[in-house]
Amino acid sequence: MAKTKTIMKIFTIADYEEEEKWLASQHGKGWRLTKVIIPFFYVFEASEPEKVIYQLEFKESKVTDDYLKMYEDYGWEYFGTYLGWNYFRKPESEIETESDREIFSDAESKIAMIEQVFQSRIWPLLIVFVAVILPQLSDLDKDVFKTSDIVFLIIYLVLFGLYIFAIIYCGLKLFRMKKNLEK
Repeated sequence: MAKTKTIMKIFTIADYEEEEKWLASQHGKGWRLTKVIIPFFYVFEASEPEKVIYQLEFKESKVTDDYLKMYEDYGWEYFGTYLGWNYFRKPESEIETESDREIFSDAESKIAMIEQVFQSRIWPLLIVFVAVILPQLSDLDKDVFKTSDIVFLIIYLVLFGLYIFAIIYCGLKLFRMKKNLEK
């Protein structure tokens, strides 16, 4: 049985390029990604150190054979899906031109993916925030608080902070990525 290791690492939806680089560096150290497990666990298998390019593509619809064949024809190995992100890799030895390093053939395709990430992840997050978290904060005008009120208030305030951070961080990063591609 092959030697394996599991690493917990957190990447946001806007950090997919950093995730690609990290996966490539792990492969270069002799650890080939085999799967990603919810919430943030990466399972690696010992392998020969090799320079490999990892690419992630966001696609909420089901992965079809035709979809995988298209990438396979360009030398990309598909090895799994995690929360809508499809994982591909290709050995650098198979790279002939600079465009072979990307699964996207043009900037418009990458912009479309970023827009899809924004629409399917950021907007729902914002809706949940407005519909669930904000109404809970209206209880702050009470004159008397029970212990359970204070505990729930702290939980809501922490969630409030996390939501604000996630929306601003991911939203701005995706927006900047899109603007850079549009230039």
